[in-house]
Amino acid sequence: MKQESVFFLVDSFILPEVFSKVIEVKKILSTGKIKTVNDAVKEVGISRSAYYKYKDYIFPFYETSRGKVLTLFFVVEDFSGILSSIIDRIASAKANILTINQNIPINGLADVTVSIETFEMKDDMQKLMTEIEKIEGVRRCEILAR
Repeated sequence: MKQESVFFLVDSFILPEVFSKVIEVKKILSTGKIKTVNDAVKEVGISRSAYYKYKDYIFPFYETSRGKVLTLFFVVEDFSGILSSIIDRIASAKANILTINQNIPINGLADVTVSIETFEMKDDMQKLMTEIEKIEGVRRCEILAR
C-alpha cells in the first residue's frame, strides 16, 4: 500500500544545505546552462547520489504551481498595446493561455483576467509575475485563483 504524501512549508534556513543545493542543480539543468547532472552537481558541490535521492521530493515553493491552471488578475492603464505586452510575456514563458477577459476601462483603468495552463512553462510563476509587474501601465498584478 502506497503511503500518502504530506507536504510542509519550511524555511530553507533550518534545512540541511544539501536540499538547497538539489534545488540549485535543478535550476541549472532547467536553464540549459549546464547540460549533464554530473557537471551540475560538481558545480554546486554535492554528490550525484544525493541529487538523485532528493530530486523527486524537493521543489521550490513556486514550482507547486507547475502543471496547474491559474487565473491571473491585472489592473492596467487604458492604452494601445498593453494587453499585447502582457500576452507576449506570458507566451514567452511558454504558458498556455486558455482565456482572456478584459473589462471596459473606467477612469482610464481596465481589469484583465487571463487563465493559463502552466505545464510547459520554462519560467517560474514568481519570475513571470515580476516581469509582468514591470510592464509600463500595469498597476496591479496577482494570482487570482489556482
